[in-house]
Amino acid sequence: MATVIPPVMQDATSPKGPTAMVFMNMGGPSTTDEVGDFLSRLFADADLIPLGRLQSYLGPLISRRRTPKIQKQYAAIGGGSPIRKWSEYQSSEMCKILDRVSPETAPHRPYVAFRYADPLTEDMYAQLLADGFGNGKGGRAVAFTQYPQYSCSTTGSSLNELWKWRTRLEGRDPNRQGKITWSVIDRWPVHAGLVEAFARNIEKQLELYPKEARDNVVLLFSAHSLPMSVVNRGDTYPAEVAATVYAVMQRLGFSNPYRLCWQSQVGPSAWLGAQTSDTVQEYVKKGQTDLILVPIAFTSDHIETLFELDQEVIHEAGHPGVKRAESLNDSPVFIEALADIAAAHLRSGESCSRQMALRCQGCKSDRCLEQKKFFVGQSNLLSVL
Repeated sequence: MATVIPPVMQDATSPKGPTAMVFMNMGGPSTTDEVGDFLSRLFADADLIPLGRLQSYLGPLISRRRTPKIQKQYAAIGGGSPIRKWSEYQSSEMCKILDRVSPETAPHRPYVAFRYADPLTEDMYAQLLADGFGNGKGGRAVAFTQYPQYSCSTTGSSLNELWKWRTRLEGRDPNRQGKITWSVIDRWPVHAGLVEAFARNIEKQLELYPKEARDNVVLLFSAHSLPMSVVNRGDTYPAEVAATVYAVMQRLGFSNPYRLCWQSQVGPSAWLGAQTSDTVQEYVKKGQTDLILVPIAFTSDHIETLFELDQEVIHEAGHPGVKRAESLNDSPVFIEALADIAAAHLRSGESCSRQMALRCQGCKSDRCLEQKKFFVGQSNLLSVL
């Protein structure tokens, strides 16, 4: 039976609550029947896959052609992506911790907003309104990106979508009373808890190798790639992913040789490399067959880990020494980290990081500019909550 969430109101135990905690991510189809719609939304997003002036024509064409192939891939991992299950679990468990460590902003309500799959951003926003936020009652919501490293193509795209639906459903005037007040956790690439969760999963995998060979296992950190057109515009993602990798290696005491590589390239244009699949093949050819793949930019399992890494890259390597570190999924260390990040943000009184307010050097997007103005401007409203 669905839980009925009471209207937003103040009470003696939580003068600033309730607080909506919105997990933002790309999402994934929960069933193979949802793959077509998922791909249509994905290839229509110029923030993620820029196709130029022909986006409206090429996007649907590419998505239709790729749907049968991608449906088979989702069928091979159990019939759908587990990302919704993990996102809902992580957000719910985090909110339980927040209720304990941040009682002044309790109760904390978990929500999930996916960019390309259910629950979509617009549906999440409608649910917020139905649950008593906004509509003249005000209330606070935190958009918590589940991409630890910021990119205009991922977190930026999700925030553009959130700002769009905020404008459509609550109007353009940011100062009108009774609207939801938003703040954003827009990046957290070197948080100690995130680093610790990654490091423990790597250490667990290293234990599977003979002790005498363990120090020579190569750690291959793999992150979703970006088109070079996005990188050259000044996107901070490559630097922030590298920062995460370095922090994890520091925690491990630089115990092993390591490299950073990039996966999931789509289309013929230039993307950030070296590609993960090529990297593994080249090392195996050179006789370096003890490799651990570490999905360093993902916070849970989905198609990129369960199919691309496990069933393509590792299978094609053809050697038992090529393994993958577990994803963060239900890691208690990771969930504690999420709560720590959120609690610090709630205490800070900031609407977003200073870094988010700075546009990329080559950014020409008016939508990006307006979105940033909106979230930066929310700091004035947070001060009176």
